[in-house]
Amino acid sequence: MNRLGDATSPYLLQHAHNPVDWWPWGEEAFGEARKRGVPVLLSVGYSSCHWCHVMASESFEDETTAAYLNEHFVAVKVDREERPDVDAVYMEAVQAATGQGGWPMTVFLTPDGEPFYFGTYFPPRGRHGLPGFMEVLQGVVAAWRDRRDEVGEVAARITAELAERGGAYGTATAPAGEDELAAALTGLTRGYDAEHGGFGGAPKFPPSMVLEFLLRHHARTGADGALQMARETCEAMARGGIYDQLAGGFARYSVDATWTVPHFEKMLYDNALLTRVYAHLWRSTGSDLARRVALETADFLLAELGTTEGGFASALDADSDDGSGGHAEGAYYVWTPDQLTAELGAADGEFAAAYFGVTREGTFEKGASVLQLPQGAGVVDADRVARVRERLLAARARRPRPGRDDKVVAAWNGLAIAALAETGAYFDRPDLVQAAVDAADLLVRVHMDSRGRLFRTSRDGVAGVNAGVLEDYGDVADGFLALASVTGEGVWLDLAGLLLDSVLHHFTAPDGTLYDTADDAEALIRRPQDPTDNATPSGWTAAAGALLAYAAHTGSDPHREAAERALGVVGALASRAPRFIGWGLAVAEAALDGPREVAVVGPTADPLTAELHRTALLGAAPGIVVAVGEEGSAEFPLLLDRPTRAGRAAAYVCRRFVCDAPTSDPRALRSQLRSAEWLGPHLP
Repeated sequence: MNRLGDATSPYLLQHAHNPVDWWPWGEEAFGEARKRGVPVLLSVGYSSCHWCHVMASESFEDETTAAYLNEHFVAVKVDREERPDVDAVYMEAVQAATGQGGWPMTVFLTPDGEPFYFGTYFPPRGRHGLPGFMEVLQGVVAAWRDRRDEVGEVAARITAELAERGGAYGTATAPAGEDELAAALTGLTRGYDAEHGGFGGAPKFPPSMVLEFLLRHHARTGADGALQMARETCEAMARGGIYDQLAGGFARYSVDATWTVPHFEKMLYDNALLTRVYAHLWRSTGSDLARRVALETADFLLAELGTTEGGFASALDADSDDGSGGHAEGAYYVWTPDQLTAELGAADGEFAAAYFGVTREGTFEKGASVLQLPQGAGVVDADRVARVRERLLAARARRPRPGRDDKVVAAWNGLAIAALAETGAYFDRPDLVQAAVDAADLLVRVHMDSRGRLFRTSRDGVAGVNAGVLEDYGDVADGFLALASVTGEGVWLDLAGLLLDSVLHHFTAPDGTLYDTADDAEALIRRPQDPTDNATPSGWTAAAGALLAYAAHTGSDPHREAAERALGVVGALASRAPRFIGWGLAVAEAALDGPREVAVVGPTADPLTAELHRTALLGAAPGIVVAVGEEGSAEFPLLLDRPTRAGRAAAYVCRRFVCDAPTSDPRALRSQLRSAEWLGPHLP
């Protein structure tokens, strides 16, 4: 009997009608394996994963394969986005054993959860050096039947090795300083693709966290090379096929080094992070391209991923109906010259093909091309481009749409809240700020309990059963702190503090390092702990950044000390693996700069208060925090004992609550925020 019918995960529900007798992750499944004396097949994926769909179609929907699985295994299906802890622990084993990882992840376990054989995608029959899935199943069954003791020894050894890795990051040391951050920049420069932007070769992922570090490093030091790498990478991505040239929004990654052909799924986390990066690039440079992409991507979040409850869905699939009854990757997005002509007519079709790089040979499959903006297009008619885009967008809307994973993930909504709040404030888009507030309200109502504990996911306004992990606490707290700075509402600061108290009490080790799961979470074969970024900031460094910002808002020494201890690992990894510790480097930049705190005090209705507040928000100082309110307001500790100047609104620039002389001149405030020099203290 398939037991996924009551799941809240869209990914699990996709498998609810498989002939495989799937179990959700839980003790019941492992108890069944112990009772029957059979191994567990653990299959981990996510709803927008192309190869997960392929393996499901080829193997899990096949009656013969399913019958064999049901007879010889207990099959467990896990949505990695609901249970990142389960995914992390077993992915570590897969990567250690095979040297690579990916999804779908396929792991064979003993009934005690110990892994002994690993893989990712298996085809139904052997090809390209991969064994067929039935061949793998039969081999595992034979080993389990004939060499059970040997299998048990292998599983126990692997589990012991994973447990030993739990202390791999050791005791935290001092945060990264000037030398370590300079070494990180040098390392990134060595791996930079000067021709196409980004780092490394194919496949190429948006380096969101590294871009944030580069922008902050430039803001603090004036290093032109850091800004150049950030600007060139952002421009290359925005002109490439990885960016949706019609509706905005970024795909997960590019299969090539030139950003031309994407892997077409669109994830909330990528688009939230990149909205913020492009908004920050505009803040630093005034780039029209950065402004356009930040706003288009923010609009994509609202239009395509917004839910009726006020949150944001997780992803859009890569695949959609190809018009012939089958599903194909990218079918919704790609064009041929003939399709352009059919929609636009000969003249505009030829114009669109040249403008968007659509060729007879095609840049994708079967003569189709991904829309991009090739270099050297020259001066074009902007009005004509706008008309063509509008008509193509209308035509595309008639195509079968990709599926949407509509579960709400706390961490990724936290990233979206921060991005939309800041982007709305920068570009005078109150609808974006309101969308951030609505998403935050949903998290408070549905995901958060009175103790400051989070549920990882919800769907249709109902919380799931899985506990939040460290990234949920760090990213949601960061989103709340961004809202506090933008809206001037102190409740968001208080709620962030409640979440960060949970981080201190339930996720922090005595040596200051951080675990990905709480001390009262379900015990796995090891407690996951990893400071390095994946597609999103690591929970470790996300929490460190939120702790640092909260300390800047409140003057809390315990939160500052916890942030600095957590940042100790950044110094150790800065020169060795800067691409994989990008968010930690960005937070370290904030710690080294202060971060700067700006208190804006003045009457709410005074235009000068609003101008000083906006000027402060546009300050590019790394990790800057802003508090705004009436004189004498108790909503923000930063505002206490900060008077107006002769009844006029005033701004105070501070570090650790020690401030420069206040100013009522937005130009003077702008100058203070550009300067890395410490001008204080000023004692009123």
